[in-house]
Amino acid sequence: MSTAHAHPASEPRLSACARRRLRGRLAWILSGAVLTALTLSIAVSVGAVGIPLTAVWGIIVSKLAPGLESWFTTDWSKGQAAIVWDIRFPRALLAMMVGAGLAMVGASLQAVTRNPLADPHLLGISAGGAFGAILALLHTGLFLGLLTVPLLAFAGALGATALVLAVSRFAEATTADRLVLVGVAVSFVVMAGANVLIFLGDPRATHTVVFWMLGGLGLAQWSHLIYPLVVLVLCGGWLWTKAGDFNAMTVGDETATTLGIPVARFRLITFTIGALITGVMVAFSGMIGFVGLIVPHIARLIVGGDHRRVLPASALIGGLFLVAADILARTLMAPEDMPIGLVTGLVGGVFFIWLLRRR
Repeated sequence: MSTAHAHPASEPRLSACARRRLRGRLAWILSGAVLTALTLSIAVSVGAVGIPLTAVWGIIVSKLAPGLESWFTTDWSKGQAAIVWDIRFPRALLAMMVGAGLAMVGASLQAVTRNPLADPHLLGISAGGAFGAILALLHTGLFLGLLTVPLLAFAGALGATALVLAVSRFAEATTADRLVLVGVAVSFVVMAGANVLIFLGDPRATHTVVFWMLGGLGLAQWSHLIYPLVVLVLCGGWLWTKAGDFNAMTVGDETATTLGIPVARFRLITFTIGALITGVMVAFSGMIGFVGLIVPHIARLIVGGDHRRVLPASALIGGLFLVAADILARTLMAPEDMPIGLVTGLVGGVFFIWLLRRR
């Protein structure tokens, strides 16, 4: 009897809750879109040659939707149009994708290892990607066209991941902390191999490769963006669909197994997906460390621990963080471009020390 009376009364309350949730999600999406548009605008506007924001968006709109070009004053030069459309805008978009991808990998690795220090850079995955990319750039040549570097970078990242798992099993490093130590050790070994490849390679290309290893987005081109975009959408989307499983993994293997999650297989697939994302991002941006370490923690401080929110929030914050880091890299020593890895390394190193102190 009481249930029959309570049911009609509960529906308006549930509808009100659903409306509040919907309004909250729309507010987050709108805020994220505005913040992204603002950050991209600033990134494209500033540099050795400053370009007004109205000209920036006028040029972009004239390229994407020529019919709307009349909304803006067309008082920009051909040089400004080339800087915006051919150089800075693809560079900013690549920064967004690389930051988003590395941050999502960091969030997922921290969940399956239950280690807040897990990061593709510390676990040696980035080093493996760099090894594969250097092999393609200095020794094998682009025998598969533009796909050569990302494919070999993925193979290198996957190999380094397999090596970390094998060494951790051999050394009986079952705890999360020891897994990170194994990753650091493997990273040193793989980077030593990469340095050997550089030593044996063409001396004329050495300077370019060394600069690339420090991290940089200067080679961003429209024809290259499709590869990180496809990988980010497919693999990042898969990670997001498994957000519930990541929540269970953070509680513990026994709980996850009780909920029907094949723990070992799920962890292996997550490492493989992480290697694919990291390898492709490293192939187009060089080694950019600590994004996967820092950003998931910031995301959890803002949206809580539910990975249904942590993963998209990490993607957004990671993208914005790397665009901001790229602005600093381009302006601190203008007109020279500082390697972006130096900026993220400095910020990430300080954050790493703070995190160790906090634990």
